[in-house]
Amino acid sequence: MTNASMSDAGPPSADIRCAETWLRRHGLSDGPPTPLLAARLAVRRRVRLLGSVLLAVLVVAASLAQVAALPAASTSGGSGSHRLVPVLVLSVSIVGLLLTQALLDAWVRRVDRRVGAALPRRVTHPVQLGWAALLGRPYAVMAGATFACAFALGVSALVVTEGTARHAAVVLLVAVTGVALGAVLQLREMLARPVVAEDEVSLTADVVMRIEDARESSAPAVLWTLPVVLLSGFAPGWWSAASVGFLVLGVLAFVAIHVRAPAYASTARRAVGLQ
Repeated sequence: MTNASMSDAGPPSADIRCAETWLRRHGLSDGPPTPLLAARLAVRRRVRLLGSVLLAVLVVAASLAQVAALPAASTSGGSGSHRLVPVLVLSVSIVGLLLTQALLDAWVRRVDRRVGAALPRRVTHPVQLGWAALLGRPYAVMAGATFACAFALGVSALVVTEGTARHAAVVLLVAVTGVALGAVLQLREMLARPVVAEDEVSLTADVVMRIEDARESSAPAVLWTLPVVLLSGFAPGWWSAASVGFLVLGVLAFVAIHVRAPAYASTARRAVGLQ
């Protein structure tokens, strides 16, 4: 992005340094980072950090929903009413987490709008990218397969006759559904964001940010974690082995895709027709 400024004070020097590092990492360091770019990257770093906290809260909430049913199982024979309450509380918690994520996305939109209003000019042909361009087909297939496998593990645990394992499977399915809804809503939000750019360099940077946001929101780490955390010790040994295999194979596949994938900047230049 070129030499427009957001305000007289400008962003903190730490944000400028982070923006400079980001430009170098993506091969876009033809010029110094601008305050506009630094502000956009800063809000995204903070939102990603808070988003990671939300995912950690989801894992903790799902674990508590599983543990909360254990005393009921031992004292009341595991009645359905005692096990329904933790699942309902978890569902309400997931709705709250999704609303919080929507507020974080709105924060990013506000900063982008403010940055866009400060640009002396805007690109004349904004680029509208689809989900395939943002995620890349290998990442999209990986995300879809991970969600499908996590659901399959939860459904398979439902056939276990022991009540505690069935409850854990229900908690897993509710949590995975929450993660899936969050990923879909975030991707929808990213597809709707307007382009904030004034030249080819800033347009490429804008697309790179979109790609990073999309792939970060679809990262499968939580889906790998949930089955192991929720059902280990509550399901038969074959299920525990399957959940660990799911985690190990998922990590290996993700690393292979990441290593073989082209650089974000190259993908962005192809998407905007600069290569």
